[in-house]
Amino acid sequence: NLEGRPAVSSPKSAPRLLRLTCDQVTMTSADEIAEAKGEAEWIAWKDRVLGSIEEIADFVARRRQGGDPERIVHYYRGSFNICIRIKFKDTCSDAVIRFTKPGFTAFRDEKVEKEVQVMKFLRQRTSIPLPRLISWGLTVDSPQQLGPFIIMEYVEGIHLSDILKKPTANNQEKEILNPDIDDTTLNIVYRQIADFMLQLYNLDFTHIGAISEVAEGANTWAVTGRPLTYNMNELATCTGYPINRLPTERFASANEYFKSLADQHLIHLHTQRNLSIDPMDAMRRYIARHLFQQLAAKNCINENGPFKLFCDDFRPANILVNSETLQITAVLDLEFTNAMPAQFACDPPWWLLLVGPDMWLERGYTMEEFVAQYTPRLEQFLYALEQIEAEKCSRKPRMQRISKLMRNSWTSGEFWFNFAARKSLDVDAIFYHQLDKIYYGGKADVNLLDDKLRGDLESFVQMKMEQNAAYEKEYALL
Repeated sequence: NLEGRPAVSSPKSAPRLLRLTCDQVTMTSADEIAEAKGEAEWIAWKDRVLGSIEEIADFVARRRQGGDPERIVHYYRGSFNICIRIKFKDTCSDAVIRFTKPGFTAFRDEKVEKEVQVMKFLRQRTSIPLPRLISWGLTVDSPQQLGPFIIMEYVEGIHLSDILKKPTANNQEKEILNPDIDDTTLNIVYRQIADFMLQLYNLDFTHIGAISEVAEGANTWAVTGRPLTYNMNELATCTGYPINRLPTERFASANEYFKSLADQHLIHLHTQRNLSIDPMDAMRRYIARHLFQQLAAKNCINENGPFKLFCDDFRPANILVNSETLQITAVLDLEFTNAMPAQFACDPPWWLLLVGPDMWLERGYTMEEFVAQYTPRLEQFLYALEQIEAEKCSRKPRMQRISKLMRNSWTSGEFWFNFAARKSLDVDAIFYHQLDKIYYGGKADVNLLDDKLRGDLESFVQMKMEQNAAYEKEYALL
């Protein structure tokens, strides 16, 4: 009975119930109990930081080895970090100390250590503008053990997203690309970012994971540790995912890595207690994630590399520009940057509308509206990229081009597979809105699963309903 809560009698009856349409797909909610615990941890920690401002300023002055601090200019926070800008009496440039936020960030020391390595590498190998690194350290090195930190030279500029976003009546409204933005503005911005992406694509690695310098000052770099990704952080902080089941080592092949991503989706399916609130939703997600696992086994390109640097969180909100010239002054927040399967770097940017298709759906828009608005911006970006390629390849004929690869990723639908691979909380919605149409002709159902998976469906649904009931009982006590 599709109008109510369907009874789960036997796998044999399931096919009649499970021919799904996009409007039946439920967006994933986070575990609000885990989020509440994280929020409480963050608030308590923030109070410690604000009560230690003078000590923090003195600490920065010692690390900076300059004049005494004069005043705190600004304090601001992002999704994963807080920043404190400090002015000094010697009139040299201001400094910023950035701490990672507990409660919102898992693996804090690891995140900072890996980001610093990426910053050093990009300064050596690219012309991408980054803040000058003054000092950094782990929790044990920080004042009052507040947590890992990076001290950087302050860079003037405003966030690119503030220039590109649609004007709103108040700051509470969600940002989205201004549909009336001047093409000249976008062309100036797109050319610069296209240049950065082309530089990154021409840096090769032999493994998938986090990079580091093999020997200090040797200018020799390799993948030495596990990838730490945006998705791993989301799973660890707001879903109840068992962190001991996240990857622990680097990967030698793309096939091995995509298998790991599909496994993450399935572990998440089984462990987030409030993932499904009714049997039909549980069945939808079960089918989507097991069929995605099938796709992951055969949608691997360039299995053995070379692998390319890719940042999960690269977007206009993390880019500073001169408000008058639109010259990019700094790229910020390079956490979650790893050597990844090349096909990720060959995808067109997901952020051309400032938000990706996941957030687009969450805000109540349709996928058709996303594609209609995204496509002309993609054409504009690819044109800018082609111009940059023509200029650079005329000087460096062996430089690898990516504009054709990006266009093919979009037209073939590979973009959607790669996006879903990186998004455990959104894989179901992307599957039914796009992957089902591309790979299964819109006819994905339980019949495409093997006998064992079909046989396990009923017990899985029962487990999810029991999990959700226990979750709701605990949530009521908050």
